[in-house]
Amino acid sequence: MTHTFDTSKPIYRQLADQIYWRIIRGDLKAGEKLPSVRDIAIEFSVNPNTASRTYNEMERDGVVETKRGQGTFVTEDQTVLHQLREERKQVRMEEFVREMEAMGVSATDMIQGLKSYVDKEDKSQ
Repeated sequence: MTHTFDTSKPIYRQLADQIYWRIIRGDLKAGEKLPSVRDIAIEFSVNPNTASRTYNEMERDGVVETKRGQGTFVTEDQTVLHQLREERKQVRMEEFVREMEAMGVSATDMIQGLKSYVDKEDKSQ
């Protein structure tokens, strides 16, 4: 599968974001082993050094832990995972609000539109 990367942001950061989304969605659970650096490099068509740097950065962020000879695992620290989710949620909300403001949509209209959308989604489920 070919992934398209944004040239304005380092690939290792974009790759980390993709893996973070997998964690937030629950595709990768607390304590679960991540794919090897080699497998990630192949999956995303990146250099293994880029995949390795991605894991190193994620470890610095505290989201993953490397166990010597075993691999890299999603942290079991629920506080870290909750913080990751909240940070990503905040980023998406900021992006949404900036785009709506650029379109001239007021805060009141954003809230009403969001409420209508959520209500409609709730009824369709």
